[in-house]
Amino acid sequence: MMMVLVKTLQVILALSVLILIHEAGHFLWARLFHIKVDKFFLFFDVGGVKLFSKKIGDTEYGIGWLPLGGYCKIAGMVDESMDTEQLKKDPQPWEFRSKPAWQRLLVMSGGVLNNFLLAIVLFCAILGIWGDNYIPNDSPLYVNELGEELGFRTGDRILRYDDYTPTDFLNLQADLARRQVQQVQVLRGTDTLTLYMDQSMMGAVVNTPGMFDIALPFVIDSVMVTSPNVGAGLRRGDRIVAVDGIPSPYLQDAQKVLRAHPGERLPVTLVRASDTLSLALQVDSLGLLGVYPRNIAIEHRDYNLAQCIPAGCSLAWDTVTGYLRDLRLVATPSTGAYKSVGSFVAIGQVFPSSWNWHQFLYILALLSIMLGVMNLLPIPALDGGHIVFCLYEMITGKKPGDRFLMVAQMIGMALLLLLMMLAFGNDIARIIH
Repeated sequence: MMMVLVKTLQVILALSVLILIHEAGHFLWARLFHIKVDKFFLFFDVGGVKLFSKKIGDTEYGIGWLPLGGYCKIAGMVDESMDTEQLKKDPQPWEFRSKPAWQRLLVMSGGVLNNFLLAIVLFCAILGIWGDNYIPNDSPLYVNELGEELGFRTGDRILRYDDYTPTDFLNLQADLARRQVQQVQVLRGTDTLTLYMDQSMMGAVVNTPGMFDIALPFVIDSVMVTSPNVGAGLRRGDRIVAVDGIPSPYLQDAQKVLRAHPGERLPVTLVRASDTLSLALQVDSLGLLGVYPRNIAIEHRDYNLAQCIPAGCSLAWDTVTGYLRDLRLVATPSTGAYKSVGSFVAIGQVFPSSWNWHQFLYILALLSIMLGVMNLLPIPALDGGHIVFCLYEMITGKKPGDRFLMVAQMIGMALLLLLMMLAFGNDIARIIH
């Protein structure tokens, strides 16, 4: 129960920050150009129901009851409120529709700009405070059935994706899908091979976590004081190579055998220096030996103020391009990547079960970029749709009519509703599965 509460609080706090930052972008540009802002709300006050409301000047500030977003209602603008009464009157100098196209363009771009700026600031702060941890891409793969179906084998080392050289092991699976890689060059033993990827399986790559793991030799670091194998003869540096007579070159291989024999005593073959020994070890009720294996080698980089700013900007740019590739996959039905689309339920699963500022701020930066990119999509109900109309007017000199904008807004809202239904449907399917 506590874990659910912590995750829920993180989701609510993250969404609140993102919504306020985004809508503040529209608000500040509107006020800069002397455009009246009727309402500035966190969450939606559907049916006029509000948890809080206070009018300051010409603007009503408040909190609605439906936590699915927020809005900044700008006078004289066709938006999700579908308020047509104001549009029936003659345009006023303080209305959105009375301003030149370039000013309206900046007002509509303000939310997205704020989202990207927030992500850059957060990434810079994270790198400056905590630095960066990563696993170099020089470790052998441990692949599951999907990886084998694609042609990979445990022990392979990935050298290249088409013309791209991956550097971070943890991004190998994501990069394979989002870059829609055609050819993978791998090192298998002493041979260099080229694997050709089946693009119809990229959706499975997106929806199957853990396709690539590090093939980690089972080397003992220490024995737990509560282990059933204290005094069994294990030493630091021992490498387990077989369990119950089954060859287990990697930790994952040994784990499969141990989990199949909880509570039993099994013969284990291990290598110590140049000697090969055999010990009888006790498996506990969870299928574990009660030992700490040697850790994965993790690289750490620290950044000073002069370094964290360009590094933060670079990380933000890489995240934007990566998310654009993800959207391209989702928009390609043949990949099946649309099954990975999720709602607030899926977002909640991303946050850690205990409070961690490092992880929270990193996830907040990622979500800020996602929100910014999503709002740039040329869908009428989103900022991107309004931006397209402003650019059209600036190029052609012709302003779309209010009736056209109303119809476009309704179509856009219908598309967003369908997308939301897909997201919730995927979440429900994942829970049932």
